[in-house]
Amino acid sequence: MLPDGPSISRTGRLTLTDDVLTVHGGSPLRGVIRVRGAKNLVTKAMVAAALGDAPSHLYDVPRIRDVEIVRGLLELHGVRVSDGAGGELVLDPANVESAKVDEINVHAGSSRIPILFCGPLLHKLGRAFIPDLGGCNIGGRPIDFHLQALRGFGAVVDKTPQGLEINAPKGLRGTKIALPYPSVGATEQVLLTAVMAEGTTELRNAAVEPEIIDLICVLQKMGAIIKVHTDRVIEIEGVDRLGGYVHRPIPDRIEAASWAAAALATRGDVTVLGAKQVDMMTFLNVYRSVGGAFEITDEGIRFWHQGGDLRSVVLETDVHPGFMTDWQQPMVVALTQARGLSIVHETVYERRFGYVEALNKMGATIQVYRECLGGTPCRWGRRDFRHSAVIAGPSKLHGTELVVPDLRAGFSHFIAALAAEGTSRVHGVNLIRRGYEDFEDKLTALGAHIERG
Repeated sequence: MLPDGPSISRTGRLTLTDDVLTVHGGSPLRGVIRVRGAKNLVTKAMVAAALGDAPSHLYDVPRIRDVEIVRGLLELHGVRVSDGAGGELVLDPANVESAKVDEINVHAGSSRIPILFCGPLLHKLGRAFIPDLGGCNIGGRPIDFHLQALRGFGAVVDKTPQGLEINAPKGLRGTKIALPYPSVGATEQVLLTAVMAEGTTELRNAAVEPEIIDLICVLQKMGAIIKVHTDRVIEIEGVDRLGGYVHRPIPDRIEAASWAAAALATRGDVTVLGAKQVDMMTFLNVYRSVGGAFEITDEGIRFWHQGGDLRSVVLETDVHPGFMTDWQQPMVVALTQARGLSIVHETVYERRFGYVEALNKMGATIQVYRECLGGTPCRWGRRDFRHSAVIAGPSKLHGTELVVPDLRAGFSHFIAALAAEGTSRVHGVNLIRRGYEDFEDKLTALGAHIERG
C-alpha cells in the first residue's frame, strides 16, 4: 500500500478532492529530488514474475498508480504480493489462477498493462482474458501487433463483447516475427511469451529501449535464454521452467528528464538523484544544445539554467537511441522560453501535440502542421495528423485553468504553470499520479508554491 500521501485504493483510484491543484508560478525550482525505478520497466517486471515457480524480489519500486493497478491484477490472478523495506516488492506466483471478467475490468481501469498478461497466463493456465484497453489518448497504440504475435505462437484469439478470450489448446511454439514498427509493447509481448514457448523465436525490428534490455535482464535472471543481435534482432530459446529473480530496475529516465526540463523552463537548478547518464545521452545532448547545463556524478545529475536566453533547436522524436517521445512535451515547454523558432517533429505518436492549445492559451506561440518539418519523412507525413510543431520564443506565460489530457502532457502543464506569472488551477491531477511518485511533495521540496483544490 501507499503510505503518507493521497489515499489510493486497490483499484488505483483517488478521490475527486485530490484531483485539482493550484499552482502559483514565477519561482525557479531549486533543490534535490530522487527518482526510483522506471515505470516502464517495473510494471513489466511485475508481470514477468508470474512466469516463475519461485518468489521474485523487485527493489526501488515507485509508489505510483500504475504499480498499484498491476499489483491488483496480479493478486486477482493468485500472485501474492507483499511489501519489503525500501520500496521492495516480493511477488510469489505459487498459486496462479484465472480471475473473473468483472474483477479484471474494475482493476485494469484505463491501463493497457493487461495485454502483457497473455504470455504468462497462457503458459500457466492455457487461457487468458483481456478487457477493453485504455491508456493515454496520444495516438494509435493498436494491439494488433500483440494479437498477431500471439497467433504466431499458436494462440487462438476470440473477440467477445467483454474483451478478448485467448486460448492455447496445443501449447505455444516458437515462431518468427517481424514487427512493422519497433513497438515497445509488442516487443515486451513477444519476450514474455517466447521465453517458455517450445523451440526458438526470432523477433526482427524489435524495440531496444533501455527498459527492454532491463526486462531481458530480469528474464535472464529467471532462467531465460535471450540473445540480442545487431539490427534490432532478438532470439529467444524457450525453456521448460523459470524461477524467480532479484532485481533493481534502471531509474526512470522520463521522470528525470521532466524535472530537468522544469529546471530549464523556470530558470532553476534541480539535482535528480538516481538519474543515469547512459540512458539519457540523447536528451543530454539536446539539453546542452538548448543552453541548459548539467553535471553528472555517481549519485545523479544536476540540471540548471545558466542565465541569459535559451537557444532554439530543430528536434525529432524517434525510437531508441533517438530522442524519446516522452521527453518531447516537457522540452517543448522549455522551448517556449528559447529565442527564435524551434521545430519539433513527432514521429512516434501521431496525436502527441494535443497539449499545445493549453500552452498557447497561456501565452505561448506554437503552430502545429501536418507536414514532416524535421527533415526526415515519417509514417505520419501524408496523413491527416498534426505531428510537427513550430515554437516561437521567448514567450511570457501567464496562469490559467488547465485540464490534464494525458500523463506526460499533464506534467508538462505543471511545468508551464510553474514557469508562468500568476496562478493556475490544474484539473485531472490523478493522471499524473499514474507515473510520477510523490510529485506534489517533490514540487514542494523544490520550492514550488502549490496547494490542493
